[in-house]
Amino acid sequence: MVKKQVIIDTDPGIDDAVALAIALYSEDIEVKLITTVAGNVGLDYVTQNALKLLQFFNKDVPVAKGLDAPLIKEIINAGAIHGETGMEGYTFEEPTERLLLKEHAVNAMRETILTSQEPITIVGIGPLTNIAMLLKMYPETKTKMKEIIFMGGSLTRGNSGVMSEYNIDFDPEAAKIVFDSGVPIVMVGLDLGLKALILLEDSMKIKEMNKIGEMFYQLFKRYRGGSMQTGLTMYDSTAIAYLLRPDLFEVVEAFMDVELNGRYTTGATIVDLKGFLKKEANATVCLDIDQDAFKKWFLTSIEHCVD
Repeated sequence: MVKKQVIIDTDPGIDDAVALAIALYSEDIEVKLITTVAGNVGLDYVTQNALKLLQFFNKDVPVAKGLDAPLIKEIINAGAIHGETGMEGYTFEEPTERLLLKEHAVNAMRETILTSQEPITIVGIGPLTNIAMLLKMYPETKTKMKEIIFMGGSLTRGNSGVMSEYNIDFDPEAAKIVFDSGVPIVMVGLDLGLKALILLEDSMKIKEMNKIGEMFYQLFKRYRGGSMQTGLTMYDSTAIAYLLRPDLFEVVEAFMDVELNGRYTTGATIVDLKGFLKKEANATVCLDIDQDAFKKWFLTSIEHCVD
């Protein structure tokens, strides 16, 4: 069976770290490239975090550094959730830069996509800035993309603004470009992440699984995406779950867009579930997730994070 050919665009981030591990150790995925984008914290931090993780996992995947700010709006920061560096709670060895490409992420993505023998899936688990720039600068890549799966947006309320989810709110103009691109897109939103909870007893199991599980446990103690007692939200792993196990999700084909000019709603994703806007569907939108099945898959995936 041909492995899924994947580029992961990310801003690690504690939950990004878990999602990366699951993807890198999966027997069904070949991660061709990891690109970094400013998001949870600044670009230098997230790039170092990606390199630290690859060194810790002993995985050789090229890393390319992307855009350090949104296309238009002021930069925002989620250091309060992930710590100042984005991955506080565990002391990693300082990484070498042997996997860091000289090329900008957008150029590296173009090269990877156009030279691939198989269509590429882009999994975006940060703001969509790099992906939007790729689509604008190199539209010829669209025909070689299988789909763009992104963790972001919300069907209901937000976690960055009243109605806006963080990854979309960070760069709504980039999201608009991606949504309008014509490439098949899959939205795995905030609503799903709020149900993808890892409880204290799950964290304790993860701690005892292997070296990587113990590292995750230390990060979880610092993570403020929920709490150990009430449950930690594994937002970004839901995008990897969709890639590998779409059967875990209830989905609908719908038109979606992003609000750019609302007084209180800038960055909000608009998903037209009832067809009010009379527009053709441009996205597969995840509506629900099988919580029990997700947790089983999640724990099994981390247990398999061994060479």
